[in-house]
Amino acid sequence: MAERAISTVPGMVLMLLAAALASQLALKALEPRPAAQGADLPQAPPIAVLRLASLGEPIAAANLLSLYLQAFDTQPGVSIPFKDLDYDRVEHWLIRILELDPAGQYPLLMASQIYSQVPHEKKQRQMLDLAYRQFLLDPNQRWRWLAHAAIMAKHRLHDLGLALRYARAINQRAASSEVPNWAKQMHIFVLEDIGEYETAKILLGGLLASGAITDAHEARFLTERLNTLQAVEKSSTMSEK
Repeated sequence: MAERAISTVPGMVLMLLAAALASQLALKALEPRPAAQGADLPQAPPIAVLRLASLGEPIAAANLLSLYLQAFDTQPGVSIPFKDLDYDRVEHWLIRILELDPAGQYPLLMASQIYSQVPHEKKQRQMLDLAYRQFLLDPNQRWRWLAHAAIMAKHRLHDLGLALRYARAINQRAASSEVPNWAKQMHIFVLEDIGEYETAKILLGGLLASGAITDAHEARFLTERLNTLQAVEKSSTMSEK
């Protein structure tokens, strides 16, 4: 069949076609753009399933899961704020990763320095508590994350009681010589912050008398703090009289 030249088409038909095309384009332009929907973080698989799927390479599998979890907030066309994630599921993923690689530190870094930064107190406390419970399983390797949790509890949550609990746990349970003195001494300064000057003075004096502090600069700093505590206690006693 021979094609008809466009010049043979009646002008009225061409006008109707042009109007229909213009209407179609206008309606398309007025349609709202489809909003990208972020998928929910799925439940973490059972550890037995993950170990089987790791094919004998649990550390490599743990690293892949860490990358998956950390990147989950960025999905095609949408960025999910950390505070909108289901933190119970986040916690389960972090625990699974640690179960695959108990010596790994990255999951606790994520808990104490990434997920705990959200402006949501309940979720902050959940991540700090996770760092505390995991510290108890391996104090000498995981003390630094509890030290960070203590600082967070003090300065972000303004919960000195919680900060003292974490700092005392480091002092009492992290016995390795590789744990720095500043971490083991945190509880003394938290006691000072909450006004327990007498207890802080006794602990600080005992620490200096024990000979455990061998660095001259550190010993001088602690001696100055002890002198300050004694001066504060003396001033408090005189004001009461």
